[in-house]
Order: sequence, then structure tokens, then C-alpha cells
Amino acid sequence: MGVASPFPYQGSKRQLADTILRYFPTDVERVIEPFAGSAAVALAGAANGLADKFWLNDIDRSVMSLWEEIVNAPEALLSEYAKLWHAQKGQEREFYDVVRDRFNRSRSPSDFLYLLARCVKASVRYNSDGEFNQSPDNRRKGAHPKRLRRRIMEASRLLAGRVKLTSCDYTEVLAEALRGDLVYMDPPYQGVSNGRDPRYRDTITFEAFLRALDSANERCISYILSYDGRTGSKQFGRPMPEVLGLLHIQIDAGRSSQATLLGRDANTVESLYLSPALVARIHSDLEKRHQTASPEQLRLLDLT
Repeated sequence: MGVASPFPYQGSKRQLADTILRYFPTDVERVIEPFAGSAAVALAGAANGLADKFWLNDIDRSVMSLWEEIVNAPEALLSEYAKLWHAQKGQEREFYDVVRDRFNRSRSPSDFLYLLARCVKASVRYNSDGEFNQSPDNRRKGAHPKRLRRRIMEASRLLAGRVKLTSCDYTEVLAEALRGDLVYMDPPYQGVSNGRDPRYRDTITFEAFLRALDSANERCISYILSYDGRTGSKQFGRPMPEVLGLLHIQIDAGRSSQATLLGRDANTVESLYLSPALVARIHSDLEKRHQTASPEQLRLLDLT
């Protein structure tokens, strides 16, 4: 059972969450997302009763401030969002700029929620000074407050009282992971993190990330990693090296929306990597878990 995202966020794995959950052990004590974003996998895990405790972390403090409001003060957050949504009527473009300027001064969670609901591709972008500078999608007014209420209240219900919320470097989170945990990681692809986005610049490099994974392997940490993928012949991200001993599974994520816009017929294939400790935990019924995949996904399974 999937869960609607409490807020729009580019790169969300909501559509793939059910497939990712297929590789969860039955004895997960805590689900950890070091690169939480909209936390689609943790929410799906909570909705399906796969863990009792959760830890959400994101280096973007604004994302985690929003999560704090969703979990601990959803009514106040929704009230402020509704005011913004109704106030924009007839002046949507100008109003967006006013809210964006105010957010860059105050970092208000309700302003951030409004910007996410209105900005292009729900894609968070900051300039070199750390100011939110993404443009609005002028075709969209953002989710109606009633629709957003259902999503946010459901997320709050699933996580309230049993989630830890932090904003720190992913290595700090991995260092505290325990053997009974399940860590799900969806970091930015190599080539994205070292670009214009200061959320990740100088905080995650391919080599440092490999060292962190190697350390987690030595400590027998169970983790699932979404990292590279491809659309047609275009590759995104560098595949994980074989020396890490990860089980590589390729998932057919369906037709690429970008390819469709360009008049092309190309599917997106995303990679999942399972850590050696996780494979050991689910080894007895690993093939059965594969058998629940769609024929297209079975065709893409890479067990070599």
C-alpha cells in the first residue's frame, strides 16, 4: 500500500515504494532515510507496518523544518498554507515572488510548502548564497488545501511519536545505524551533487560515498540504495563497483515523462543495490520476492 506524498518533491520514489518494500526484512526495528526528501519509502514502510521506529534526515534544513511541522504541528502548518493558497488568487505570479523573498529571510515552513507546491517540477534550487531561486510553474496554483490536508494528516498520523528528525551529513546518520535497522538511501546522482545545488556541493562525492558504504558493510548494516539509472541509452550516475559486493536489481520505472515530451518512446530503468547484510537477512526467500515483480522487472533483474 502506497502513501500520497505530503508535499511535492522532485525525485520522490513514491511510485517505486512498493517495489522497494519487497526487499525489506520482516524484522526491521527502524527505517532510516539519510536523504529523506519527501520520505516516500519510510512512509510506505509505516503504512504497511514494516517497522515501529523511523529516522528521517536531510542536509537541507528547510526540508526537515517542514517535516517537523508535519509531524508535530500539522494543523498550524495547514492553516498557514491555506491562507497563502487563497491569498494568491488573481496574482499568482507576483505572489510567488513575495513568498519566495520572505522565505529567504525567514525560512518559514509554510512558505516553503507553498513554494514546493508551485515551483517548476517541485524541484528545490538554491543560488550560491543559499537563497531559494527556483521559478514558479505558472500553470499550477499548487495543491488545494483540502487535498493537501489529507496527505499531511496521514503522514503525521503514521510518524508522530515514533520518528527522529535531524538535519546533518549522511555519514553521521550511517555511523549510528544498527544491525536491526533498514537504511534506504536515495542520494543525488554523481554529476548532480557537484553542480549548482549548494545542498550537496562539497558534502557528497562518489569516492566519499563509496567509503561510507564500505564502512557500513564492515558493520553489517542492511541498506537499500537507489543510485544510478538510464532512460533509453542515456545513463545517469556511475554504477556501484563490484568490490562492494552489492546485489544489483534493475527496475523498469515506466515511460520517461521527459522522453514523452520530446516525442520519444523510452522507459526509465532505475537501479536498486542491496547490501550484503541485507541479502543475508532475506536470503531464504529472495527468489520469492523476485517472483512478485512484474514480468518487465523480472526481465531486468541482474543477479550476477
